[in-house]
Amino acid sequence: MNELLSSDLSILLVEPSVTQRKIIAKELQEEGIEQIDFAEDFHSAKQHLSKNIPDLLISSMHFKDGDAYQLQKYLNTELSDYSIPFMLISSETRRQQLESFKQSGVIAILPKPFSKLHLGKAINATLDILAPQELELDLYDVHDLRVLVVDDSALARKHIIRILNNLGAQRFVEAEDGAQALAILENEMFDLIVTDYNMPEVNGQELTEQIRNSDKHSHIPVLMVTSEANDTHLANIAQCGVNALCDKPFEPDTVKKLIYQLLEQS
Repeated sequence: MNELLSSDLSILLVEPSVTQRKIIAKELQEEGIEQIDFAEDFHSAKQHLSKNIPDLLISSMHFKDGDAYQLQKYLNTELSDYSIPFMLISSETRRQQLESFKQSGVIAILPKPFSKLHLGKAINATLDILAPQELELDLYDVHDLRVLVVDDSALARKHIIRILNNLGAQRFVEAEDGAQALAILENEMFDLIVTDYNMPEVNGQELTEQIRNSDKHSHIPVLMVTSEANDTHLANIAQCGVNALCDKPFEPDTVKKLIYQLLEQS
């Protein structure tokens, strides 16, 4: 159980439409959330953030003076020390338009309209980040777990490490792509590898194949995180030897369960 409850959360909702603000606020209130502040555009959001840091920022895609890309960039640069969870609510469905959000560690991307199930999962993911529970393992001391995190997005690596750190892991090595990961593996050993799929030079599938063909590292569990939505493509990835697949954006509780299964399996 999380000590932090949904009723404890403070939220900044950035939405230009008064009607949409009312609809989303009502849904949040039905989840038990009452501490909701509003902003209608990028400028008013920055003004609010200069005075109050929310537990979660929820944003629509477009404002009159900017968009969610700019807002998220502002959070990741000017307010990076706060690591504010970011949730996007958008009617956008084009993969290329959403890819940067998936790669940057958003807590959730909800469609318009979204279901109570969508929102409930996103709120739970926020609670898991803000009030994490340490992973209890029989075969490993989670504090000594050696983890290699491979992703060409620095923001994605930061998000993955934050999730794993919340579970109790403390020993991380980062690689910007599969090629760098292979170079690191020549000299170091790990208990777990978490890798992205889409990367330059050597992608996650190629990295995993080389790991599986290695006498030294073939036993290491590999968790692949990917924004690929094509089932056929996911099936091809699964055949390369990964132990588990996780979608971007991913829920912390899902990652926790997958890592437990990977490390405790006989």
